[in-house]
Amino acid sequence: MDCLIIIPSYNESEKIAEVIGSIRNTPGLACDILVVDDGSSDHTAELAQKAGAFVISHAINRGQGAAVRTGIEYLLRRDYQRAVFFDADGQMKAEEIPSLLAPLALGEYQVALGSRFLGRTINMPFSKLLTLKLALLFTRLVSGLKLTDTHNGFQAWSREALKLINLTQDRYAYASQILEEIGKYRIKYREVPVTISYSVYSKKKGQSIFNAFNIVMDLILRK
Repeated sequence: MDCLIIIPSYNESEKIAEVIGSIRNTPGLACDILVVDDGSSDHTAELAQKAGAFVISHAINRGQGAAVRTGIEYLLRRDYQRAVFFDADGQMKAEEIPSLLAPLALGEYQVALGSRFLGRTINMPFSKLLTLKLALLFTRLVSGLKLTDTHNGFQAWSREALKLINLTQDRYAYASQILEEIGKYRIKYREVPVTISYSVYSKKKGQSIFNAFNIVMDLILRK
Protein backbone atom coordinates (compact mmCIF):
# COMPACT_ATOMS: atom_id res chain seq x y z
CA MET A 1 0.00 0.00 0.00
CA ASP A 2 1.25 3.51 -0.72
CA CYS A 3 -0.99 5.30 1.80
CA LEU A 4 -0.58 5.55 5.57
CA ILE A 5 -3.21 6.89 7.97
CA ILE A 6 -1.53 8.39 11.04
CA ILE A 7 -3.61 8.54 14.23
CA PRO A 8 -2.03 10.33 17.20
CA SER A 9 -3.64 8.92 20.35
CA TYR A 10 -3.60 9.57 24.07
CA ASN A 11 -5.84 7.58 26.41
CA GLU A 12 -8.32 6.66 23.68
CA SER A 13 -9.35 3.16 24.84
CA GLU A 14 -13.00 4.11 24.57
CA LYS A 15 -12.87 5.01 20.87
CA ILE A 16 -9.71 3.73 19.19
CA ALA A 17 -11.03 0.32 18.05
CA GLU A 18 -14.19 1.93 16.68
CA VAL A 19 -12.18 4.56 14.78
CA ILE A 20 -9.84 1.96 13.27
CA GLY A 21 -12.81 -0.24 12.35
CA SER A 22 -14.50 2.64 10.53
CA ILE A 23 -11.37 3.18 8.44
CA ARG A 24 -10.90 -0.50 7.64
CA ASN A 25 -14.56 -0.78 6.60
CA THR A 26 -14.50 2.20 4.23
CA PRO A 27 -15.13 0.86 0.69
CA GLY A 28 -12.29 1.35 -1.77
CA LEU A 29 -9.84 2.70 0.82
CA ALA A 30 -6.52 0.86 0.71
CA CYS A 31 -4.34 2.38 3.43
CA ASP A 32 -2.28 1.05 6.28
CA ILE A 33 -3.08 2.49 9.70
CA LEU A 34 -0.48 3.67 12.22
CA VAL A 35 -1.52 4.59 15.76
CA VAL A 36 1.07 6.65 17.63
CA ASP A 37 0.27 6.01 21.28
CA ASP A 38 1.52 9.11 23.07
CA GLY A 39 2.28 7.71 26.50
CA SER A 40 -1.24 6.52 27.30
CA SER A 41 -1.97 5.12 30.76
CA ASP A 42 -4.85 2.98 29.47
CA HIS A 43 -5.09 0.17 26.89
CA THR A 44 -4.98 2.33 23.74
CA ALA A 45 -1.93 0.59 22.24
CA GLU A 46 -3.21 -2.93 22.91
CA LEU A 47 -6.68 -2.25 21.52
CA ALA A 48 -5.28 -0.50 18.44
CA GLN A 49 -3.06 -3.46 17.63
CA LYS A 50 -5.94 -5.90 18.08
CA ALA A 51 -8.05 -3.76 15.73
CA GLY A 52 -5.45 -4.14 12.98
CA ALA A 53 -3.25 -1.06 13.23
CA PHE A 54 0.50 -0.76 13.45
CA VAL A 55 1.43 0.84 16.78
CA ILE A 56 4.32 2.98 17.98
CA SER A 57 4.28 3.97 21.65
CA HIS A 58 5.98 6.95 23.29
CA ALA A 59 7.31 6.15 26.75
CA ILE A 60 5.85 9.42 28.07
CA ASN A 61 3.17 11.87 26.93
CA ARG A 62 4.96 14.27 24.59
CA GLY A 63 2.04 15.96 22.85
CA GLN A 64 0.05 15.66 19.64
CA GLY A 65 2.67 17.44 17.56
CA ALA A 66 5.33 14.98 18.68
CA ALA A 67 3.01 12.07 17.84
CA VAL A 68 2.38 13.43 14.35
CA ARG A 69 6.12 13.90 13.86
CA THR A 70 6.74 10.28 14.89
CA GLY A 71 4.17 9.18 12.31
CA ILE A 72 5.84 11.25 9.59
CA GLU A 73 9.25 9.80 10.43
CA TYR A 74 7.78 6.28 10.23
CA LEU A 75 6.32 7.04 6.79
CA LEU A 76 9.54 8.52 5.41
CA ARG A 77 11.52 5.43 6.45
CA ARG A 78 9.22 3.34 4.29
CA ASP A 79 7.74 3.49 0.78
CA TYR A 80 4.45 5.25 1.52
CA GLN A 81 3.67 8.06 -0.91
CA ARG A 82 0.68 9.63 0.87
CA ALA A 83 -0.32 10.29 4.46
CA VAL A 84 -3.63 11.09 6.11
CA PHE A 85 -3.74 12.65 9.58
CA PHE A 86 -6.83 11.43 11.44
CA ASP A 87 -8.02 11.96 15.02
CA ALA A 88 -8.66 9.16 17.50
CA ASP A 89 -11.70 10.65 19.26
CA GLY A 90 -14.36 9.85 16.65
CA GLN A 91 -14.92 13.43 15.46
CA MET A 92 -13.93 12.69 11.86
CA LYS A 93 -15.66 10.54 9.27
CA ALA A 94 -13.60 7.77 7.67
CA GLU A 95 -15.81 7.78 4.57
CA GLU A 96 -14.49 11.26 3.76
CA ILE A 97 -10.87 10.09 3.52
CA PRO A 98 -11.10 9.26 -0.23
CA SER A 99 -12.37 12.79 -0.94
CA LEU A 100 -9.46 14.23 1.01
CA LEU A 101 -6.97 12.11 -0.94
CA ALA A 102 -8.49 12.96 -4.33
CA PRO A 103 -6.63 16.28 -4.91
CA LEU A 104 -3.30 14.50 -4.38
CA ALA A 105 -4.18 11.83 -6.94
CA LEU A 106 -4.59 14.52 -9.59
CA GLY A 107 -1.00 15.61 -9.07
CA GLU A 108 -1.81 19.31 -8.95
CA TYR A 109 -1.76 19.59 -5.16
CA GLN A 110 0.67 18.31 -2.54
CA VAL A 111 -1.55 18.85 0.50
CA ALA A 112 -5.29 18.67 1.13
CA LEU A 113 -6.58 20.46 4.23
CA GLY A 114 -9.96 19.51 5.65
CA SER A 115 -12.31 22.44 6.29
CA ARG A 116 -15.29 22.07 8.59
CA PHE A 117 -16.52 25.50 7.51
CA LEU A 118 -16.64 24.49 3.84
CA GLY A 119 -18.25 21.24 5.00
CA ARG A 120 -20.23 21.08 8.20
CA THR A 121 -20.03 20.83 11.96
CA ILE A 122 -22.32 18.92 14.29
CA ASN A 123 -22.89 20.13 17.86
CA MET A 124 -19.95 22.55 17.86
CA PRO A 125 -19.78 24.50 21.16
CA PHE A 126 -19.72 28.29 20.84
CA SER A 127 -16.45 28.42 22.79
CA LYS A 128 -14.86 26.13 20.19
CA LEU A 129 -16.13 28.32 17.35
CA LEU A 130 -14.64 31.40 19.03
CA THR A 131 -11.31 29.63 19.57
CA LEU A 132 -11.15 28.56 15.93
CA LYS A 133 -11.95 32.03 14.64
CA LEU A 134 -9.17 33.53 16.77
CA ALA A 135 -6.77 30.83 15.57
CA LEU A 136 -7.79 31.49 11.97
CA LEU A 137 -6.96 35.19 12.30
CA PHE A 138 -3.61 34.40 13.90
CA THR A 139 -2.77 31.85 11.21
CA ARG A 140 -3.54 34.29 8.41
CA LEU A 141 -1.27 36.89 10.00
CA VAL A 142 1.60 34.47 10.57
CA SER A 143 1.46 32.17 7.53
CA GLY A 144 -0.23 34.36 4.94
CA LEU A 145 -2.49 31.47 3.96
CA LYS A 146 -6.08 32.39 3.15
CA LEU A 147 -7.87 29.49 4.79
CA THR A 148 -11.43 28.96 5.96
CA ASP A 149 -10.39 26.61 8.77
CA THR A 150 -7.36 26.08 10.98
CA HIS A 151 -6.32 23.60 13.66
CA ASN A 152 -8.21 20.94 11.73
CA GLY A 153 -6.22 17.72 12.09
CA PHE A 154 -7.92 16.06 9.12
CA GLN A 155 -5.30 16.44 6.37
CA ALA A 156 -3.70 14.53 3.48
CA TRP A 157 -0.06 14.99 2.49
CA SER A 158 2.18 13.78 -0.30
CA ARG A 159 5.54 12.28 0.56
CA GLU A 160 7.32 15.13 -1.25
CA ALA A 161 5.60 17.75 0.91
CA LEU A 162 6.33 15.87 4.14
CA LYS A 163 10.03 15.76 3.24
CA LEU A 164 10.09 19.56 3.05
CA ILE A 165 8.60 20.48 6.41
CA ASN A 166 10.28 20.55 9.81
CA LEU A 167 7.95 20.31 12.79
CA THR A 168 9.47 21.37 16.11
CA GLN A 169 6.31 22.01 18.14
CA ASP A 170 5.44 19.03 20.34
CA ARG A 171 1.97 20.07 21.45
CA TYR A 172 -1.07 21.73 19.88
CA ALA A 173 0.98 24.59 18.43
CA TYR A 174 2.16 22.15 15.75
CA ALA A 175 -1.15 22.73 13.95
CA SER A 176 -0.24 26.38 13.38
CA GLN A 177 3.37 25.57 12.61
CA ILE A 178 2.43 23.05 9.93
CA LEU A 179 0.51 25.79 8.10
CA GLU A 180 3.49 28.12 8.44
CA GLU A 181 5.59 25.44 6.75
CA ILE A 182 3.12 25.24 3.86
CA GLY A 183 3.47 28.99 3.35
CA LYS A 184 7.24 28.97 3.83
CA TYR A 185 7.85 26.34 1.15
CA ARG A 186 4.96 27.45 -1.07
CA ILE A 187 3.49 23.98 -0.99
CA LYS A 188 0.45 23.69 -3.25
CA TYR A 189 -2.61 23.03 -1.12
CA ARG A 190 -6.36 22.81 -1.46
CA GLU A 191 -9.09 22.90 1.14
CA VAL A 192 -11.62 20.06 1.06
CA PRO A 193 -15.04 20.10 2.78
CA VAL A 194 -15.22 17.69 5.71
CA THR A 195 -17.54 16.96 8.61
CA ILE A 196 -16.50 17.37 12.24
CA SER A 197 -18.93 15.98 14.79
CA TYR A 198 -18.63 16.96 18.45
CA SER A 199 -19.79 14.38 20.99
CA VAL A 200 -19.77 14.54 24.78
CA TYR A 201 -16.64 12.39 24.66
CA SER A 202 -14.72 14.55 22.16
CA LYS A 203 -15.74 17.78 23.91
CA LYS A 204 -14.11 16.54 27.09
CA LYS A 205 -10.84 15.99 25.23
CA GLY A 206 -10.90 19.18 23.16
CA GLN A 207 -8.98 22.43 23.51
CA SER A 208 -10.28 25.30 25.61
CA ILE A 209 -10.02 28.95 24.66
CA PHE A 210 -7.25 29.24 27.26
CA ASN A 211 -5.21 26.68 25.32
CA ALA A 212 -5.37 28.99 22.30
CA PHE A 213 -3.29 31.53 24.22
CA ASN A 214 -0.84 28.80 25.25
CA ILE A 215 -0.47 27.87 21.59
CA VAL A 216 0.35 31.46 20.64
CA MET A 217 2.95 31.65 23.41
CA ASP A 218 4.54 28.36 22.28
CA LEU A 219 4.88 29.72 18.75
CA ILE A 220 6.37 33.01 19.88
CA LEU A 221 8.83 31.50 22.38
CA ARG A 222 10.14 28.90 19.92
CA LYS A 223 10.70 31.23 16.97
